[in-house]
Amino acid sequence: IELVSGGVGGRQRRAAPPLSSSGGGGSTTKWIVILFLIVLVGVYKLGMEEGKAEVQHEGFDGGGGVTDNYSEVNVKQTQHEDAAVQEEQIKQPETTTTTTTIVPPKPPMKFTMDHLTAMRTECNNLINTLNDYYYGEDKAIAMLMNSHIAPWDFNEVELDHVESTDESTFVNQYPPRKLRAVKLVNTMLRALVSDSQRTFLMGGIGSSVMAGHDNCHYDAYESQMERLFSPIWQAADMEFTFQNAGEGGGCGDSFENQVWCVKQNISPDVDVVHYEWTYFEHGAAYDWHESLLRWIQMLPKQPPLHIFNTGRNNKNDRDVKLTDYYARYGFNAFYMRTGFENGGYDYEKEKSEKEIDRFAWGHVGDGYHNTTRYGELEEDDLRKTSLGVVMRNWHPGPMGFQLTSDSFTYVYTHAILKALDIIEKEVNDGKDPREKWDASTRPIFMKGDLPEPMYCDPIYCVVDEPPGCLNYELPTFGQWGPRVEDPDDDLNPYLGEVQKWNVWHKDNDLWYMVGKQDTSLFKKRDDAEMCRHLDACGGISASKAEDGMVVFRLPKMEVGLVVVCGCCGKDVGQNMFMDNENLEISFNTVPLNKTTFDVWPNKKCVRLLKKFPTSGRESETPTGHHYLALKLLENQVGADVRISHV
Repeated sequence: IELVSGGVGGRQRRAAPPLSSSGGGGSTTKWIVILFLIVLVGVYKLGMEEGKAEVQHEGFDGGGGVTDNYSEVNVKQTQHEDAAVQEEQIKQPETTTTTTTIVPPKPPMKFTMDHLTAMRTECNNLINTLNDYYYGEDKAIAMLMNSHIAPWDFNEVELDHVESTDESTFVNQYPPRKLRAVKLVNTMLRALVSDSQRTFLMGGIGSSVMAGHDNCHYDAYESQMERLFSPIWQAADMEFTFQNAGEGGGCGDSFENQVWCVKQNISPDVDVVHYEWTYFEHGAAYDWHESLLRWIQMLPKQPPLHIFNTGRNNKNDRDVKLTDYYARYGFNAFYMRTGFENGGYDYEKEKSEKEIDRFAWGHVGDGYHNTTRYGELEEDDLRKTSLGVVMRNWHPGPMGFQLTSDSFTYVYTHAILKALDIIEKEVNDGKDPREKWDASTRPIFMKGDLPEPMYCDPIYCVVDEPPGCLNYELPTFGQWGPRVEDPDDDLNPYLGEVQKWNVWHKDNDLWYMVGKQDTSLFKKRDDAEMCRHLDACGGISASKAEDGMVVFRLPKMEVGLVVVCGCCGKDVGQNMFMDNENLEISFNTVPLNKTTFDVWPNKKCVRLLKKFPTSGRESETPTGHHYLALKLLENQVGADVRISHV
């Protein structure tokens, strides 16, 4: 009830509506309020008197003090109640509040039992096809599995081997052949049960042999393997892709500079890595094999490294030691010539008695067959004959590449069959295979997790990340490390200076490195495009002072090694970079002293820094990045400055 205040100048307040519509309503309201207040006071006084009387009856005196009688009774009662409470607390266990998190169930695994059945059928079909083609299982195993430096054997691989978490015990308990097989089965298992993976990806780095030169690209072993292996993965609603990053020799490359670019030349997400550069190695690349093997273990899927060698397995002592030492990582090497010889055909006798050399350039037929399996379906006799060539020259022909494709596919298919058996057992036991082999459960390797290196330089091969590389040659499928900085970027330390170097690639035509025989044949056919090779030289270049400089933002580095390579030729490094007085090379804006450079790791490249500078302005990174800059001071006389790799 809101009262109304009267008086001149007083703020008028909204009055309550009258209790009745008769006159004198305001006076009536006042009397009602007064009577209501008197009643409230009376009720209050009466309650106080009754309360006082009740309290005095319980032991209080009239003044409110506590009587002796109350003190004694109340204290005893309080002590009794406290003891009872304590006894009850002892009897009753302490309760805690818990929060229950409800985890939704995992969705069903994308790889179903129907996939498993279909995939197993395709695997068995392929193995039976190759067993028949190579005249029985025993001969197929000899030619395709025993042609590696360490023969493959999956018969002894069991579930407890693949799921072992105590690597030190496992490694010490089992021989290298079992460790090697277990790694490959584990690779297949993770690819199959990981819901996020829909492609099994392989990548190959190497020379013109890897690229498939002197053949149609369609006949290279990677292309043959895609056609042979794909139906198995398609049965699981997955794809199989083989990235062929082979580079021709015309750019001047070798294994010594290309292994550093593995993370750019092929995808860092590969499941298996292939390597081929054996014509250039002369049996002395074991340290580079070891470096590459260790670097790729730092990639997400820790892929096995498998080497393709066109010759015989001479069981080089150091390669044998590496194969056993790194067996737990699946390391192995295939020898094509050994594969042919393991089938029992007496090539040496035929050569001495009939003067037939089946490995001579252009020879048709390997002693077992006169053309490839797909050549047998070819209606064009010239094409069928071409597909029967074992060696074009130093490059394998389609028959040599078929054996190579068959060998790797045969090995990997046996690994898949073992993986399927393990998945089936897990599912039948009511377990989810993803709990053990999903990609997310794969342990992460750091450099200290790998054994001590045997041959490679620990400064460069004992690292937590593979090297970063910017390779201008084609093809590349992965991630570059350094990159050219935007001339207008605020972080560019040379902002405002001229930066006009040009990126280029050699424009090869369709018939580049196809070979005369197939060129003549396919010029008359509509499917000639399948012959086109992928590789091409490339770089970033400048020829005049007005081109200014090129600035590379370098990636995160552990060691600080910086190398540049030139194009095109095998020995351009010295003249193009070290002896070129028109070229200034700076690191973090400080010109480098060229007397500290050396030609390394091959003659097309120059090592600018072996490791990070530890003092001076060149050791400072105000923007958080390291920068490499190359600047032409005067017009270039003769060849342009062409950078193929950083």
